[in-house]
Amino acid sequence: MIAGDTSLAGRTNSVFLGTSVRSGTAEALIVRTGRDTQFGAIAGRLSANAPETDFAHGVRQFGYLLVRVMFGMVVFVLIVNQWLGRPVLESLLFAMALAVGMSPELLPAIVSVTLSRGARRMAGEGVIVARLEAIENLGSMDILCTDKTGTLTAGVVALDAALDPAGEPAPAVLQLAYLNAVMQTGIENPLDAAIVAAGESAGLSATGYSKVDEIPYDFIRKRLTIVVAATGDPASHLLIIKGAFAKVLETCSTFTQGRVEVALDATNRAALEEIFRRRSEEGYRVLALVAQRVPARAHYAREDEAGLNLAGFLLFYDPPKATAAKAIGDLAALGIRTKVISGDNRYVSAHLGASIGFDPRAMLTGAEIAAMKDEALWHCAGSTDLFVEVDPQQKERIVRALQHMGHSVGYLGDGINDAPALHAADVGISVDQAVDVARASADVVLLKPDLHVLRQGVEDGRRTFANTLKYISITTSANFGNMVSMALATPLLPFLPLAAKQILLNNFLSDVPALFISTDNVDANRLVRPQRWRVAEVQRFMIVFGLLSTIFDLATFALLRVVFSAEQATFQTAWFVVSLLTELAVVLVLRTQGRALRSRPSRLLCWFTAMVGVVALAIPWLGPPAAVFGFVPLPLSIAGTIIFIVAAYMVSTELAKAWFFRRGDD
Repeated sequence: MIAGDTSLAGRTNSVFLGTSVRSGTAEALIVRTGRDTQFGAIAGRLSANAPETDFAHGVRQFGYLLVRVMFGMVVFVLIVNQWLGRPVLESLLFAMALAVGMSPELLPAIVSVTLSRGARRMAGEGVIVARLEAIENLGSMDILCTDKTGTLTAGVVALDAALDPAGEPAPAVLQLAYLNAVMQTGIENPLDAAIVAAGESAGLSATGYSKVDEIPYDFIRKRLTIVVAATGDPASHLLIIKGAFAKVLETCSTFTQGRVEVALDATNRAALEEIFRRRSEEGYRVLALVAQRVPARAHYAREDEAGLNLAGFLLFYDPPKATAAKAIGDLAALGIRTKVISGDNRYVSAHLGASIGFDPRAMLTGAEIAAMKDEALWHCAGSTDLFVEVDPQQKERIVRALQHMGHSVGYLGDGINDAPALHAADVGISVDQAVDVARASADVVLLKPDLHVLRQGVEDGRRTFANTLKYISITTSANFGNMVSMALATPLLPFLPLAAKQILLNNFLSDVPALFISTDNVDANRLVRPQRWRVAEVQRFMIVFGLLSTIFDLATFALLRVVFSAEQATFQTAWFVVSLLTELAVVLVLRTQGRALRSRPSRLLCWFTAMVGVVALAIPWLGPPAAVFGFVPLPLSIAGTIIFIVAAYMVSTELAKAWFFRRGDD
């Protein structure tokens, strides 16, 4: 027997590169090699560049925004300085320092530290992160696609009943199913294990029977055939077939009624289909069973699966997890809609869906998907809860359809046929018990197939995402405000507002506490909805709070020049201190959308902000180190004015923040 997936070839009598030979012998003609094989095609798709994730797209768009702003500012400053006749080299250094000061150059370090902390925390919750960027993709995920077995159900399949075609209990059907299951040599599966367990509980055995041949299960036929010989009957063999109801029924021309084989006409077929539908709607997975005596011969082929007799049904039950409905509700409360993608029939999937909160009418079958053009699937996928009777190849198509409509998609799968969908999703999620290729394709691995574990991972992802955006928004707005201030002041002052080395020192010191934003606490409202990159919102944040900073900067310039008549060294020293202190203050104010005094920052962020604040106040009096950067001691009157300006700036920023986020909610 060769354990391979013949669904990929589209033709019979084919095996594939990577197929495992479990037993038996065969001769094979090699017709394709390397990349031309189906195995090579899957490997090629997995080795291709993964599609750009939601987070990566946001970073790229943010980068474009910064480049446009920096280019415009640098050109403006260079033109103004040349118009004023200032030295070219000094003007160029000043312009380049402005560009560097505008950029959040610690962003890679901040992201790495934040993601690493998130990965450690998630590992403690049973979520292993294989690719750090996936943490933030978890935070932005708004749709989760998952199989139902083991995730939404208990994953412990039990044989509930063996029935005859009339729907009555039939011990003879159980005996036939037991022979089929105990003698099959394909890959182990929970259905056969359940049959064997039920047969052994009933005291059944295969004594008196010997295996003659086997036609393995595949995803086209969806049935498994075992041929057995009874001791003392060398003239005939018994074909026993079990599998999907529709696929098994198409091999039958008769069915057992009592002890008599009756022709399978349209009326009888409809009655059998009604039994199948009714039992499936009760939540059972229903397999059909064929038993047919045939003249003995050495070998059997798929062509022999015709004109057979239906012996009965096998009913399996895999109950929904007691926690499944709550887990789906918890994800919904986080703004994540769960969608089930299953190969099971529509009736049993609808029953499970209804029992855990899905709309059983919001369903698409594999046949309907196959008949749809991509455009139709794009519009239907978002409103569909259950994708049923789906072929393995359709899973990736569903993921891409959801992405096309702007969703950030997570995919939870554990089989080899899930690998392309895992690769295509914004965040691929697998479980520790999954096959190797599924784990290798996944970004996140759950140590338990439990949606509650995933929910914790989503919250950690959102916390990490929120802190990353916190750094970007605060740093960019503060830097933007200071750089605009210097650009506007350049033509109005007889000297540069800050030397290039002072700009770079300011940028370095203000970024030190920003490293610890990764440890900061996050507002509860940031955890209840998906965190998505909104570059327009970041731009609006940068402009509003950056220009507020500019207003205070220009007021500071006026006070220093008009009121205090500050010369170059004093002016640059005073404004360096004001600029640095306002950047530190704005971190504490803008780190939360609520009132700053009601939200406690993390201990590390608080301590390092205070330490850099002390350094900022002490810099003018550090002697030789201060002189290296052109700083001089400040008069007490100017020092007191600086404290007043910083306090007024904090109050103004708090008021502007309340307006900004209230307007954003509206």
